[in-house]
Amino acid sequence: MLRATIDRLKNVPGLGTPIVVSSAEHAHLVRLDLKPDDVRLILEPVGRNTAPAVAAAALAVEQDDPILLVLPADHMMTEIAPFKTAVIAGANLADSGRLVTFGVVPTYAETGYGYIRAGESLGEGAFHVDAFVEKPDAATAERYVESGTHSWNSGMFMFTARRYLEELATYEPEILAAAQRAIGPDVPPGDVRLDQEAFAACPSDSIDFAVMERTDAAVVIPLDAGWSDVGSWSALWELLAHDARGNVSHGNVTMIESSGSIAWSEGRLIAAIGADDLVIVETDDAVLVAPRSRSQQVKVLVDTLRDSHAPEAERNTLKEVRPWGSFEILAAGERYQVKRLIVNPGAKLSLQSHRHRAEEWTVVNGTARVTLDDDNLTVPEGGTVSVAVGARHRLENPGHIPLVVIEVQLGSYLGEDDIERYDDEYGRI
Repeated sequence: MLRATIDRLKNVPGLGTPIVVSSAEHAHLVRLDLKPDDVRLILEPVGRNTAPAVAAAALAVEQDDPILLVLPADHMMTEIAPFKTAVIAGANLADSGRLVTFGVVPTYAETGYGYIRAGESLGEGAFHVDAFVEKPDAATAERYVESGTHSWNSGMFMFTARRYLEELATYEPEILAAAQRAIGPDVPPGDVRLDQEAFAACPSDSIDFAVMERTDAAVVIPLDAGWSDVGSWSALWELLAHDARGNVSHGNVTMIESSGSIAWSEGRLIAAIGADDLVIVETDDAVLVAPRSRSQQVKVLVDTLRDSHAPEAERNTLKEVRPWGSFEILAAGERYQVKRLIVNPGAKLSLQSHRHRAEEWTVVNGTARVTLDDDNLTVPEGGTVSVAVGARHRLENPGHIPLVVIEVQLGSYLGEDDIERYDDEYGRI
């Protein structure tokens, strides 16, 4: 979806190098999906919502003062031509000092989106923003759709860098000051890593609350481009192809006498009988079952899990992607853990050590190159290596096929934070 967001902008006149604002933790995923020379990265040490994120991007290019087109990377559009037409119209308005938002023409009474009420016409299909409206109940959403004056708040914006910073200085000077401290006085021409202490101290707020709902320069351009933010399983059901009974299936799924449901399997079999208008999702660490009409409430469910300190609420606890490949937890118990490591061709882990655990590596596919203190070893399929507590070690794949290693960890503490890095190609020291 990140790649699609950038590809959607092809042939837009005057387009500069895209800036991707991302968590520093996700930098390797961004680089895997995009060619490094195609984008400029601004890496956040912590998330602080969209107002600080866009402030950092605006400060990075303030000297040239370009028009910024702000696009979340989790949207889909089926009609690209109307989107490009709206962007060109938005550029003209932004150039005149307006702060532009794009309001999606609603196709049904959605209660999961905020709405924008359009006011006075400004010509060329643009309107003064009369008000931003929070997510409504069903009856209110019906009235909004019937009125013809309300659109969904898409979260897409357009303004010049300096104009946004001026408005931020007026309404949220603390956010601007923190972003300035985080980016520093001498902004490098390439990728930018924001200062952790300064950015962590920044207030967290959205562009909507910080600026757009308070400025008198906001305008809205209606957009009818087959838009969805895929913000729920119900939205995904709307987008994907259905079978004869209106079901969407992915993966290992068998459904009998079911209709209007989405069943999504990442591995194990989902077998459903009489499942009408349901969401059924199976991943390796959780199963979700909900009425499709209530799929927006997944956020409430996640908040409940977080309140109970369930680890599944924070991340997939079994499988994680890393810059060098991925690992998956196969088994775990008191004082032991078994992982399957997949190292991409030509990739290497950091040179590291552990204070609390020892490790045993068995190569099951490919050939490994291992650094173990002062020794450099080549380990073929079936070979094993023992890594003692405190030993400096590194695993590398010199071959052309994925390297698969079974890792057995033994020790009093097996958390991922028990890693001391000495050298790393991915900047994680």
